[in-house]
Parts: sequence; C-alpha cells; structure tokens
Amino acid sequence: MGISGAGKTTLMDVLCGRKTQGTIEGEIRIGGYPKVQETFTRISGYCEQNDIHSPHITIEESIMYSAWLRLPQRISPQTKEEFVRIVLKTIELDTIKDSLVGMPGINGISKEQRKRLTIAVELVANPSIIFLDEPTTGLDARAAAIVMRAARSIVETGRTIVCTIHQPSIDIFESFDELFCASIISILKAHQEAPLNSNKKNIMDIENQATFWQKGNKMLL
Repeated sequence: MGISGAGKTTLMDVLCGRKTQGTIEGEIRIGGYPKVQETFTRISGYCEQNDIHSPHITIEESIMYSAWLRLPQRISPQTKEEFVRIVLKTIELDTIKDSLVGMPGINGISKEQRKRLTIAVELVANPSIIFLDEPTTGLDARAAAIVMRAARSIVETGRTIVCTIHQPSIDIFESFDELFCASIISILKAHQEAPLNSNKKNIMDIENQATFWQKGNKMLL
C-alpha cells in the first residue's frame, strides 16, 4: 500500500520478473532459495490494471479459452470444463456466465465484473500465487468490496495473493493478512497494534488506519 508514485507497481513487476527496463540490483529468494524465473512464471499469474477481454464472447467462454490455452495438454477436456465451473463459482460469476463481455463503458458487463473476469482468467491457469495490480482502482466502495471478496475466496483455496492498493476502505484494509507500506518501508501483520512515534497515538485508535499511515508518519515495529 502507498501513495501514487511510491513504486508499488514497480516493486511487484520486479518480484514477478516483468520489469525489463532500468537497473535492478539484489536477488529474489523464495523459501530461502534463489528464484528461477522459468519455474516462477509457470506457477504465478498477473492481473494488470487494464482489463482487456474480447467483447464478442461470454464470460464462460473467456475463461474456457484461457483454460484450453494455458493448462497442460495431459489434462482431459472434462477436467478443464469442471475447473472452469469451479473458478466461476469461486469468483462469483456463475450466475452471469452467459453474459457477453461487451465493450468497456458502452455495453456488456460492469467494470467490477470485468475485473473479476480478469482474475478468473488467471485463476483458471491454476497458479500458486496471483499478483493483482490495484484491482480496486476506479471502483466504488461496493464494487471494490466485491472484487476483494473474490480475492479472499482465492486465498481460502490455499493460494497466495499479492496485491497493490492505493486507498483502501477500512473493511478492505482489514481483509489483508500482511501489509507493506511503500511510503514508509515497513511491514506489518494486519490488525497488529503499532505505536506511532510522531504523536504517540496507537494505530488502533485511529478511525481509518490506512489513511493515517499514508501521511508519512513513522512506525515503531
């Protein structure tokens, strides 16, 4: 979490191996072992801010195409279709699976449904970890809550979600298990009480902790 320009997307691009410009120093380790990019690519998914889908096919067809293109050939068609049904239910798109995707802002599904479709297209490839780049940007509070509820449903299946976010509501903020504040370079466990050394207030006494943290206050961990 951090303000615009704090480097949230850049950091995530570096972690998942998508950053090809500039100078990158240091090493990335997973479980203490150096990251092997080829292997990591196979077990990870990435959802960009822009939701790009074919407007002329349905939600179910979009996910099905991703399954056929990305799942191993040894998996039977019946298994792929069953996995698509599971993904539709997990992301709560099963009731509108036959809806045309349509053009953004013109026709078809809503922006929030389009974002969930983006997540579903990645989830159907069966990754162990999914990166979400600001999935709530441009959404109202209700739509953002629905998207993050879908993300939490994925976590409950045993997968890991790494998400960048700009200005979460308190409900969304409390749904995270761990927090990295890009503006102050600190890592917290969600719900952890952390005194702020600038004014000696306890973080849990603030009505909206997320907003308060982004004012540049330093934290004692």
